[in-house]
Amino acid sequence: MTNELILFNTLSRKKEVFTPIHSNHVGLYVCGPTVYGDAHLGHARPAITFDLLFRLLQSLEYKVRYVRNITDVGHLENDADEGEDKIAKKARIEQLEPMEVVQYYVNRYHQNMDMLNVLPPSIEPHASGHIIEQIQFVQKILDNGFAYISNGSVYFDVVKYNEQHPYGILSGRNIEDLMHNTRTLDGQSEKKNNVDFALWKKAAPEHIMRWPSPWSDGFPGWHMECSAMGTRYLGETFDIHGGGMDLLFPHHECEIAQSVGALGHPTVNYWMHNNMITINGQKMGKSLGNFITLEALFEGKHELLDKAYSPMTIRFFILQAHYRSTLDFSNEALTASEKGLERLMDAYARLKKIQPQAQSTVDVKDLHHKCMDAICDDLNSPIVISHLFEASKAINLAADGKAALDTKDLESLQSAFRFFIEDILGLLTEKADRSNQHEEAYKSAIDLLLQMRLDAKNNKDWKTSDFIRNELTRLGFDVKDTKEGYEWKLKAE
Repeated sequence: MTNELILFNTLSRKKEVFTPIHSNHVGLYVCGPTVYGDAHLGHARPAITFDLLFRLLQSLEYKVRYVRNITDVGHLENDADEGEDKIAKKARIEQLEPMEVVQYYVNRYHQNMDMLNVLPPSIEPHASGHIIEQIQFVQKILDNGFAYISNGSVYFDVVKYNEQHPYGILSGRNIEDLMHNTRTLDGQSEKKNNVDFALWKKAAPEHIMRWPSPWSDGFPGWHMECSAMGTRYLGETFDIHGGGMDLLFPHHECEIAQSVGALGHPTVNYWMHNNMITINGQKMGKSLGNFITLEALFEGKHELLDKAYSPMTIRFFILQAHYRSTLDFSNEALTASEKGLERLMDAYARLKKIQPQAQSTVDVKDLHHKCMDAICDDLNSPIVISHLFEASKAINLAADGKAALDTKDLESLQSAFRFFIEDILGLLTEKADRSNQHEEAYKSAIDLLLQMRLDAKNNKDWKTSDFIRNELTRLGFDVKDTKEGYEWKLKAE
């Protein structure tokens, strides 16, 4: 491998040369979504960040096992140890089975990821499918003396752990400060200390999602799933663990403590965290109510949006900022990304049509080398994009007949653009990206016809009304009149 990959390790707080445990293999674990609602712009950033890393590692000829989990149990409200399970609450409100909620939002998450051209992971384990592994992990921690049982629940003893291992090594938090600043909350009296966290929770009588364990019928703590599933699929020590900066504390800090408590050693060599997407300087998130779903972005249906933005515009918007920098949402920023992407893709399209000349009159050498240096320097996608924009100037000159490219330079340029735009940055060409726009145009056309039918009915023009309905039925549409107007869908084949 000719390029040396350098990554910022949150654990050491510095850039480090990446050296995998096994020479040609990489184990990568990334925290996925808790599936109780639609994916929003904040979910897109880690998905795209670690998709970029996944693509780069593969291009460097590593065999990558990429594990991205689905949290479908144990994640309580306010990311705490008390309260209602987020998925169970959604199921109660919607009068559904919890796993109906899970399946619905997992399907929608996958659809959103496909539209953003995020590659699927190698393994996508669900927390609810690994209860046995989590129970076994908790038992190891108990056996090693770093946890205690209280009223059927099991808690990690942070104070006892800290006597032998530093708690706060990832986040830089001090245990004395944490104990001083953590309020005593009602319902947490069964803990020895407020900084302790749940490994297993005894289920209240009304709690639907429960499993038998040696301690009680209950469910695993939120942090436990990643320790159990990460080591289950990647081994007791693996290369990279990624996620959003909001997970650094307490989630990832607790993961480290759990893993050391169970196995006697850390499990992750490189911790990577993408920074937040903000709106007016405030973190975007469901708990704050300031999020914009990806579907709303693609359709332009949100009070903060001036228009719809394509999935590739969203992907480009995220890649234009370095993954460790904050990224502030605004219509102006998205519009600028839309125009920038259009310029880049126009240059790429023109590049494919340029005919080689006898001799080059512009310097386009070393583009691949410069882009590779940038992307291998802690995933510096903004610098890659800037190099591509710089090369676009020469492309446009050549396309306009104001410069020339010989066969070697033209092929080199075409290869570099294809590799970095498509393979590394994962940007789809305009034709592929417009598939979603075509679908929306198709839906709008049907809605227009049915609105015309509704107008005809209101005007008692039964002939036109019946004609539109009959033709749509003949074409395979199921039209239903409602109090609000109409509903339609394609008939199942």
